[in-house]
Amino acid sequence: MKIPRFLQKPVSFYRDGLRGMTVGKTLWILVLIKLFIIFAVLRIFFFPNFLNTNFKDDQSKANHVRQELIERKSVNSHH
Repeated sequence: MKIPRFLQKPVSFYRDGLRGMTVGKTLWILVLIKLFIIFAVLRIFFFPNFLNTNFKDDQSKANHVRQELIERKSVNSHH
């Protein structure tokens, strides 16, 4: 794959930097584990699927979302 000329220096900088890392690789693994915990595990507990638990079909879900958007728009436009 041919890298565009303006991206060649940044790509080689990061490629060479990542190759030479020793401690950095461990730190990146820790960062990726933390991101996984934040987005996968915590999402289950703090962001339940409200629509699937409270509405049975797609039409009722769509009506609820539509109604919420209309109500929030009308509340925000009065301020």
